[in-house]
Amino acid sequence: MISPATAEQSRTVPTRLPALRNSYAQLPERFFAATDPRPVSSPTPIRFNRPLAEELGLDADQLTGPNGVEMFAGNRFPEGMQPVALAYAGHQFGNFVPQLGDGRALLLGEVVDINGIRRDIQLKGSGPTRFSRNGDGRAALGPVLREYVVSEAMAALGIPTTRSLAAVLTGDPVYREVRLPGAVLTRVAASHIRIGTFQYFAARHDIDGLRILANYAIERHFPHLAGQAKPYRALLEAAVAAQADLVARWMLVGFIHGVMNTDNMLISGETIDYGPCAFMDAYDPGAVFSSIDRAGRYAYANQPRVATWNLARLAETLLPLMSTDENEAVAEAEEVLRSFQSSYEAVLQRGFRRKLGLLTEAEGDLQLAADFLDVLARGEADFTLGFRRLGDDLDADDAQGTARQLFQDPGAFDAWSARWRERIASEAADTATRRAAMHAVNPKFIPRNHRIEAMIQAALGGDFQPFEEMLAVVTRPFDEQPGMERYAKPPRPDERVLQTFCGT
Repeated sequence: MISPATAEQSRTVPTRLPALRNSYAQLPERFFAATDPRPVSSPTPIRFNRPLAEELGLDADQLTGPNGVEMFAGNRFPEGMQPVALAYAGHQFGNFVPQLGDGRALLLGEVVDINGIRRDIQLKGSGPTRFSRNGDGRAALGPVLREYVVSEAMAALGIPTTRSLAAVLTGDPVYREVRLPGAVLTRVAASHIRIGTFQYFAARHDIDGLRILANYAIERHFPHLAGQAKPYRALLEAAVAAQADLVARWMLVGFIHGVMNTDNMLISGETIDYGPCAFMDAYDPGAVFSSIDRAGRYAYANQPRVATWNLARLAETLLPLMSTDENEAVAEAEEVLRSFQSSYEAVLQRGFRRKLGLLTEAEGDLQLAADFLDVLARGEADFTLGFRRLGDDLDADDAQGTARQLFQDPGAFDAWSARWRERIASEAADTATRRAAMHAVNPKFIPRNHRIEAMIQAALGGDFQPFEEMLAVVTRPFDEQPGMERYAKPPRPDERVLQTFCGT
């Protein structure tokens, strides 16, 4: 164990722990605050993501040893490592805050994974930084487990996301409304460059900083843009396309981010920040779970609109780089922003066709999908199981089918199903092939809110078996998994979780 009073040099260890490059720490000092993690008293491993470690090209055996656990707790780190807290600003529920920054996270550095992609490794809950705003810089166990499970479930669903490499208990309490066990999450991301990062420099009229950041972002994420005549317009185009794709994928699985502030939107198009997030049970386009979203700004159906608004804020920061003629820059930015809707709709429409088992395109398909969502909403039927059971019932008539049982008003479903069956009958595909295609995109298992809460409560009592079991189930979302059917079931009325919380 290493106490906070230990000499700094004793916290670096010349072991086979990964030598992490930190290109962000090579940027000007105003981009970050160099900060060491605050040591904890008694780090204990909760979970180590061995498959992800191997994907990152890391020595998994070494990282599961004592030095690895100490690194994931922030107590020890390899020689030469340069931990930094990143500076950024952001619109939070529409209100601009000119300085936010990593208040409880530290970027340790980067690795190049086995696919040649550079990825950040960051500690979350590692202690206070210059940006902590009087906070303790720590994380409680519950939010760490929530992010671990949901981020890994999102990855298994094929949705771009930050990942969870490790979680450790610190042995130290944190104090929120009550005393809670502390934990640290090790998060992996393509980078941690946010829309709010650009806003930080724009708010300071730091055009040089904006240009350095934009060039770094292009080099990091979109190197093919570097030689273009208008690289900063191209950067905006790439960010718009990435966000359109991401939000459409959220909508296709009923995911509600809950806190789409500009500081929580990565330009890489990965999902980040799993605080008050939730997956819908019964389909409701106005669904809101976040306890701090009292006006429903980030409701399920509002997510595409909010993403466009956020991207407009990014565009504003890039105007000085796009052209010296402000009118010309604004016209170009508006043109790029208009592309969001068509990009979003293309992904969404293709996705809903696949979810309905439609292997070809035909006039009326999109209306068929929209009508099914309307039937789901009026019947208060489960979103996830509604689509999954369509595939299950392909060779059964509706009277014997399991999908019909989800609806309070099965008559409306019967009328819709007759149209759907007529449509799929127009395609030359056997039932087994169509079912396999539908089951490959319609999950049976999602991290349901009531299961997450039960898992957290068990862990707070020292029982991590529900966490391990739930993680195993939701990272195989499309498989049948006999014996685990309880994880697929919607909550009973007394099990419903109506609010989710940020956890900061």
